[in-house]
Amino acid sequence: MSDIQVGRLTLRETQAISESAYQGWSLHISGIEVCPLVTREEVWARFDGALGSQDELVPVIFQEKEERNGYYTVLSSSGEVLDRKRQGITEISWKLSLQRHGPDSDVDLESRLIGATRQNDFNQVGERWSAPSIGAYGYYTGATQPALLTRSGADGPITVFRGVSAGVNPRWGCDVEHYLRGRVKILTEGTERVGTGHPLRADQWELSNGLARVRPLSGGSLEVASFANGRWHGKKWRVQVGAEQVTRWQSAGVLRNDLEQCVIRLTALRSPVGRAYLDMTLRRGSRIVECWLQRGDSGSMSVYLTDPEALTDSTSHAVRGGDDADGNRVAVGSARHFNLHPSGGLTKTNATSMDCWLGVVVGGGAAVAGDRAADLQAQYIGAIPEVVAAVRR
Repeated sequence: MSDIQVGRLTLRETQAISESAYQGWSLHISGIEVCPLVTREEVWARFDGALGSQDELVPVIFQEKEERNGYYTVLSSSGEVLDRKRQGITEISWKLSLQRHGPDSDVDLESRLIGATRQNDFNQVGERWSAPSIGAYGYYTGATQPALLTRSGADGPITVFRGVSAGVNPRWGCDVEHYLRGRVKILTEGTERVGTGHPLRADQWELSNGLARVRPLSGGSLEVASFANGRWHGKKWRVQVGAEQVTRWQSAGVLRNDLEQCVIRLTALRSPVGRAYLDMTLRRGSRIVECWLQRGDSGSMSVYLTDPEALTDSTSHAVRGGDDADGNRVAVGSARHFNLHPSGGLTKTNATSMDCWLGVVVGGGAAVAGDRAADLQAQYIGAIPEVVAAVRR
């Protein structure tokens, strides 16, 4: 038995495939996943992933049909389920129709940076940047060359291109076997999820890009960890809405789940009535987690450290004055005016929403250009919505 890799999915490769060339070259594949050959949870994860891949750009790698390796877009996905749980048998059949773009030697990936930088209260222009997959080559932006910054993460060194000119959509090449490296991941109960339709356990999920990681902790707190010196270093954060500290997140959902960017939404119930929402965004190559906190009525909101640290207010952002025990400095920032929280963090009053970013200055006082607190703030302001598309060279 051999496997086929379709993006983040590993599926059973069957002997037969079919192809058509009407209005483009299409590849049609199908297969069956069976428990107890794999666990029931894995069977359902593969089925949900197959359905969740709709409209995704994916690298496809065959073990036995290497001639068809390349980049594809999932045009349609479907399947059937035969579930005999009491007998320990679950059988799921899936079908995928893929639009072929071509082999990696003929295809470029285009980072379409479409949109505006963040409006802010500080007259900051921000820094346009992007980070392709680990192993990407031939990053092309035309006449103006961006600056390069290499960040070491859990998945390996990733290159961030800083100062990308406005109106430019960079192009780059990448072997199909490297395209997933450095991606943003959403996991629940240890399994990476594909698409936005699968459930997340509110107390067991993880959002990571190899440089920054977010996980829920007990009592409603959140761990935001940064990868430095070969390991993860975590900081615990609290969220407060009005006089109420969030002690439990009622639900967690996925708003976006792409290799270049993922967004998770947390929901907390307020007493006696109402809700609070926290959207957390992570981009490929970023050291910071972007947050958007909302409440229905106007009032105060805070995001702050569980274990207090003294931060120095720099108007648009705040950073610890000296290095911590790990040699880093916790930092926060926002696009809007805020008050510094006594425990280290941000507070807004008379508002229905608050934006912010959370992270650390890796390397502390010895941080390289691009990783300093002011640089992280500029990258937050200048972050552009990104969609990656396949184009012929």
